[in-house]
Amino acid sequence: MLRKGITESFGATVCALNTTHLTDGVISRSKRMILDTLGVGLLGTRTAVFSKALEYSQCFKSEEKSRVWGTSDVTLPPHYAAFVNGIAVHSMDFDDTWHPATHPSGAVLPALLALVEALPTQTSGLDLLLAFNIGIEVQGRLMRFSKEAYNIPERFHPPSVVGVMGSAAASAKLLGLSAAQCSHALAIAASSAGAPLANTATQTKPFHIGNAARRGLEAAKLAQMGLEGNPAILDLDCGFGVYYKDYSPSAMVGNDTKGFKWILEDQDVAIKRIPAHLGMHWVADAALAARAKLESGVRNFDLSSIRRVTLRVPPSKYIDCPFPATEHQARHSFQFNACSALLDNKVSVASFSTAQMNRPALKQLLSKLKVETPEGNEPSFDKMYCEVAIETNEGKSYTARCDTFYGHWRKPLSQDDLVEKFKANASTVLCSEGVEGVIDVVRNIEKARESSSLSYCLRMTGSQHEHQMLIRGIL
Repeated sequence: MLRKGITESFGATVCALNTTHLTDGVISRSKRMILDTLGVGLLGTRTAVFSKALEYSQCFKSEEKSRVWGTSDVTLPPHYAAFVNGIAVHSMDFDDTWHPATHPSGAVLPALLALVEALPTQTSGLDLLLAFNIGIEVQGRLMRFSKEAYNIPERFHPPSVVGVMGSAAASAKLLGLSAAQCSHALAIAASSAGAPLANTATQTKPFHIGNAARRGLEAAKLAQMGLEGNPAILDLDCGFGVYYKDYSPSAMVGNDTKGFKWILEDQDVAIKRIPAHLGMHWVADAALAARAKLESGVRNFDLSSIRRVTLRVPPSKYIDCPFPATEHQARHSFQFNACSALLDNKVSVASFSTAQMNRPALKQLLSKLKVETPEGNEPSFDKMYCEVAIETNEGKSYTARCDTFYGHWRKPLSQDDLVEKFKANASTVLCSEGVEGVIDVVRNIEKARESSSLSYCLRMTGSQHEHQMLIRGIL
């Protein structure tokens, strides 16, 4: 299909938007996303997959250096810092999810924070917010080019496709590229897009986010150096259209940004309460509610009295894993998360440890579970539901249904609960001063003259004296 001007409009819009376009609502929502992303990223720096990525990345050196989150003295070339920090964000599948389905923040924030440290001039907090939101906006626009994108994915992992484009757009903005250069950055990034869904539920899945952050940053830097791509990359079915069967792109506003409206203004993100695929939140909440009914319906509560557990969920092969053998499979298993909730009355970070996964009681409960996919239960994060039905040996039944879990964009986490999640995650790595420092910087980021203060707080893992020196910029 012949289309004209779509890629050009994206480049022009990215170039033309400025901090006056940021609304109070978008600033508020994006600050929540940033805080949550930093928290899950810090927690992720203690995972095996992060350690492997860091060991590999330390083989590379450059004069430009950016910090690795949660370390006091480890630096990498900026694109590799973006890479490993992006992997950390998604290493436990604990990062935010948007609609249409993608993880928007993990590909953008690590690239920007790595770039901020490498720039010759200081970047204000407001400029960081602008670049971040441009990276989110580009992803949202691209996802809306396809009806297929609104459902739980079937062929590729969306952050690997739209995330790299968001990283490129955000990085291009922070680098101050021209409209033409912004378009070329998107074109260059498109040649690094894509990752098969078969690698979800494996250690490779977090690399989808890390690669998106890294490759997007590289695309913007290459465009700055004069490298060019196809200036109609978004216009063509053989361009970005290769990822969607029903590709139907539309232009952004271009140079005339009067009346511009952010997608984030109307479509909030989901912020997870458990480190697992978003679909697991429905099944966990339904299982907890069914367990509560069982507890109140019997005199002596005993899970061994359960004869059968039935899950009624939307059809999706890659999150239907009856007997997960690894933590990554468990994070993508309706069955595992339902049984963990029934057994422990919660699902937490610890639920995915080897010891917890290998419990005989959990395996016994898994053997009693069956999955049904009722007609009309759509595989969409905006429309799906989950029902958990428990049948006892005495012939009694207890059923609960979750249509919207707490943390979904229709039922967002309170600010207090969001901060508590951040504290629980960040405190595994940072000292209390570092935890509170990140919270304070993010809370007031739009007022900060230098956004690099965030990087200092992310290093606060040592002694109190060292922290004071870091804050003063001595180290």
